[in-house]
Amino acid sequence: MTKSPAQDPSNAAPLHEQIYARIRASIRQGQLKPGQRVPSLRAFAGELGVARGTVQVAYERLLGEGYLIARGPAGTFVSEQIAPSRPHRVAAAAGSSRTPPNQELTEFSIETEGGIPAPLQLGLPALDEFPRKLWTRLMARQVRSAGSLTRPASAGFGPLREALAAYLQRSRGIDAQPHQVFVVPAYTASLALIVDALRLAGESAWVEDPSYPPTAQSLRRLNLQVRNVPVDDHGLDVDFGCQHFPEARLAVVTPSHQSPTGVALTLQRRVELLDWAGERGAWIIEDDYDGEFRYRGHPLPALKSLDTCDRVIYCGTLSKVLYPGLRLAYVVVPQSLVPTMDLACRRTVHGGCPELLQAVAAEFIAQGHFARHIKRMRTLYARRRAMLAEALAPYKTDGFTVCLQDGGMHLLVDVRDDLDDLAMARRAREAGFAVHSLTAWRQGAPGRRGLMMGFTNLRSQTEADRLVAELMRALKA
Repeated sequence: MTKSPAQDPSNAAPLHEQIYARIRASIRQGQLKPGQRVPSLRAFAGELGVARGTVQVAYERLLGEGYLIARGPAGTFVSEQIAPSRPHRVAAAAGSSRTPPNQELTEFSIETEGGIPAPLQLGLPALDEFPRKLWTRLMARQVRSAGSLTRPASAGFGPLREALAAYLQRSRGIDAQPHQVFVVPAYTASLALIVDALRLAGESAWVEDPSYPPTAQSLRRLNLQVRNVPVDDHGLDVDFGCQHFPEARLAVVTPSHQSPTGVALTLQRRVELLDWAGERGAWIIEDDYDGEFRYRGHPLPALKSLDTCDRVIYCGTLSKVLYPGLRLAYVVVPQSLVPTMDLACRRTVHGGCPELLQAVAAEFIAQGHFARHIKRMRTLYARRRAMLAEALAPYKTDGFTVCLQDGGMHLLVDVRDDLDDLAMARRAREAGFAVHSLTAWRQGAPGRRGLMMGFTNLRSQTEADRLVAELMRALKA
């Protein structure tokens, strides 16, 4: 933050407004870094030659909007949840509605690895509410035990497999033994492991349309033929898949909270899908990426809990519930697949996940902290979802309609048919927002248009209102 006289003679704004704007600009431009301590009220007032109360007014506004965080005697710090603005980039065809060849990649390019979350980013848990002290204490205990110095088992750390099996039985209705649970680094690793174990390379696979883009990308890299099956208000259209792609041997679905539309697969469709798999000798991958977070009624039972023919392979993740740097996911397979999965694990995973993190996660789950954390996050996310919905409500007349589904970690905002969601998502990314377009997640024919926004890291209604106002200015630019 540059040092300069407090008041700009050419600026008619009140002094506290000028100080507020200067600090805010320093944060947004990256001159003040996330987590950096800012001067105390007394020190900054002395530096600028103004009254302490004037600086206090500016600081209180920045605190209220989420730019600063007060940490008692330690001082005041720049929030770690504020992403610096990115330089504006002018696309070669900025006015075109045509999808660029690398659209699937540019949709995710704003979410840089190793950095702070971009505003409204999808797929992230509430990082500000992660129980760091508890996690650190558990990790210190595991380090002292030195168990993490051994070579990790390729199928996963035994106590973690036990803890996951017990948790899934209680919370998701999945009756599985620990040896049926395999720990992997990520969802894409789960797909690679399953395809290798089942020898599915060269086969056809149903994929929901629209769907999470990395699913289709990963399957193509694994040499599967992707068959797009549309999703309607009842979930995956199983009858369409049976009629158009009867040769498929795999279906990848998100039944609890369809990604990205948010609809739940109805009971009738679940039965139809299980019947198809049983009759065809096909397999179903159930991606239950955020099934714990449902805000009306109880979480839906997993599709796997209805599987009497042992055709469902269940995929879950700890990274989306706890924190993304954990890099822990898991696969639950039918008893008949355990031997082949054991062999595939040794071929594909190459040493497994770090045992230290697996051991900490196992203790976190076994001691009940995981279940309590999910319960607390469910309440928090419901509140933060309402904040984003309220901030978006005034823009309904401009063609933006919030779709409040029963669960999930993001909002889908329908846009008018005459608005281009691809172009709007590009403008949002250029302004620093991690907003996704529904069209970019669509694999087949054109259809409904919309924008997807994450809400889990919003901490106040003021912050939600500010971010949405900035986003709308960018969309209309």
